[in-house]
Amino acid sequence: VQLQASGGGLVQAGGSLRLSCRASGSIFSLNNMGWYRQFPGKQRDLVARITSDGRTKYADSVKDRFTISRDNAEKTVYLQMNSLKFEDTAVYYCQAALRQYKGSYEADYWGQGTLVTVSS
Repeated sequence: VQLQASGGGLVQAGGSLRLSCRASGSIFSLNNMGWYRQFPGKQRDLVARITSDGRTKYADSVKDRFTISRDNAEKTVYLQMNSLKFEDTAVYYCQAALRQYKGSYEADYWGQGTLVTVSS
């Protein structure tokens, strides 16, 4: 199983970016998907999460600015980030909880991380 993230980059404060993350490989069921971010020297924290039936959860710091969505057919999760702030600068990681085979345990998989830099 691989999670391939894309869409990071450099943007001015107030701008927008859209992150994408596609899961590939042997996947029987794809459950929660999410985005986390990590600041230098800090732990990885939840940004947003979406269940397989579309229920969402956001960190307070990104509510009303970020929107998570998913395309189950494409096994892809998106993060639309608007009104970006300098303090959103971080490495963003996608995550997926999935079962590889019928009867297998659910496990978390992570993408490689994509850097988002917001200039002030």
